[in-house]
Amino acid sequence: MTSRLLRPLLLALALAACDEGAPDRPPPVEVTSEAVGHYCGMMLAEHAGPKGQAQVRRGEAPFWFSSARDALIFARMPEEPRDILAVYVTDMAKAKSWERPEPGAWVEAREAWFVIDSDRRGGMGGPEAVPFSREDAARTFAAEHGGQVVRFEEVPDAYLFDPGAPDPEAGSHAGH
Repeated sequence: MTSRLLRPLLLALALAACDEGAPDRPPPVEVTSEAVGHYCGMMLAEHAGPKGQAQVRRGEAPFWFSSARDALIFARMPEEPRDILAVYVTDMAKAKSWERPEPGAWVEAREAWFVIDSDRRGGMGGPEAVPFSREDAARTFAAEHGGQVVRFEEVPDAYLFDPGAPDPEAGSHAGH
């Protein structure tokens, strides 16, 4: 009887210990006219399509990305900072415009649904991992623009790092 009561208490304590020291996820920052893409060095406001930002523990300003795909690359590259608190991408389920997604349309990348291999291009004209906070919105987009719907961890490395290479798990990327 004592062990039956003790187990939930120990589990609760263990879960609380895991959360100790884990910082709260900072809220997304809105793109300003001074925001410059981490990889391209260009002003984000000059590019259409979804954007990204990565917030790290040791920095005040986020790393900015002219495409959601670049934000995913940043999150996966071992040579980039590993103290990432949050990676936000434009939530195209909330955005009314591909050309200029409005402020407040953000979703944490690890919670998003992505459409890869669609006919839409990212901020620098390359393949885009189009993010959505809702699976139904991602599936509707894929039905209209082609591509496949995947979660953050399912985006193939080949799609991120060599979008022209065939993905052995999903076949070749049409149009690349």
